[in-house]
Amino acid sequence: MIRTLRELGSVGLVPLEGEASVRVLIVEDEKKVASFIAKGLQEEGHAVDMMHDGENGAIQALSVDYDIVVLDLMLPKRSGLEVLRAIRREKTRLPVLILTAKGELEDRVSGLDAGADDYLVKPFAFAELSARVRALLRRGTGEDTRLRVADLEIETATRMVKRKGQPIDLKPKEYALLEFLMRYAGRPITRTMITEHVWDIHFDSISNVVDVHINSLRNKIDKGFSFPLIHTVRGVGYMLSDKEQ
Repeated sequence: MIRTLRELGSVGLVPLEGEASVRVLIVEDEKKVASFIAKGLQEEGHAVDMMHDGENGAIQALSVDYDIVVLDLMLPKRSGLEVLRAIRREKTRLPVLILTAKGELEDRVSGLDAGADDYLVKPFAFAELSARVRALLRRGTGEDTRLRVADLEIETATRMVKRKGQPIDLKPKEYALLEFLMRYAGRPITRTMITEHVWDIHFDSISNVVDVHINSLRNKIDKGFSFPLIHTVRGVGYMLSDKEQ
């Protein structure tokens, strides 16, 4: 049904150029297909959740703040079209990419008429799915690809990070965390908000992973520079700001 990672070479390692790190929901009953997609998107630094039936897929899509949903049509318990209609009743702007083996014209028309933003037929290559995800996330945002706070700058199109003109090398999760903090610069961000956006539903909320990544970022972003940008907000979480706390 899909091309293997070996056939794709390093395609799965290419970042989603021009897009923020995102949280993706995959609703797909073929677990191998779901895992294939999840692995590719996770390698791009994104948080990915998987559901394998329509009933739980709909609940998850409506209860969590996702950036995009990849949705199969032929699902147990509840069809993909039913899930799509449920999403559209409550989340009109949430991008939904249908991924299905049903490739007839009437199937495509039905899916798009039900509210899908795009329609991709199996078999597929991850490179194409990734490109379509990029296009959907880019659509209508009008968003600048450059984020800047004081002398810290991110170019989201290339995921290049610099402070005072000095390049800083970040791991995928470190980058996702930093970009999230920069998009909410000047506002306190709770640990829960961070874990929901940067990690997936299997994240252990008791774990100190967020604090570990924050410390790692501080060593790369703040250490050796004249003033800190990442601040601890006691009893809340963290904030990225050029003002002393």
